[in-house]
Amino acid sequence: MARARASVFLISLRYTAPLDRIDALMGQHIAFLNGQAEEGAFIAWGRKVPRDGGLILAKGKSREEIEALAARDPFVSEGAAEFEVIEWAPSFAAESVAGLTT
Repeated sequence: MARARASVFLISLRYTAPLDRIDALMGQHIAFLNGQAEEGAFIAWGRKVPRDGGLILAKGKSREEIEALAARDPFVSEGAAEFEVIEWAPSFAAESVAGLTT
């Protein structure tokens, strides 16, 4: 039986709280990111510049699955950030990252 191909998503976080509140939640946020990476859902992440949010590259079966994950991020669940999930259908990937979409 063929395995369903995962879709690729970008989670865009936008801070709605002051940076001191974001910094207070950072440990929980990093633990969440690492846990999702271990599960294979999150591929990469980092801060936006200027520091008004962050971006997470994710893989999943559906937008709904990724939205549910994003809602569990401590930044979001504690009311310090909002998120947008963008589904991405790559038409090209350099050889060094081509495996991210399979």
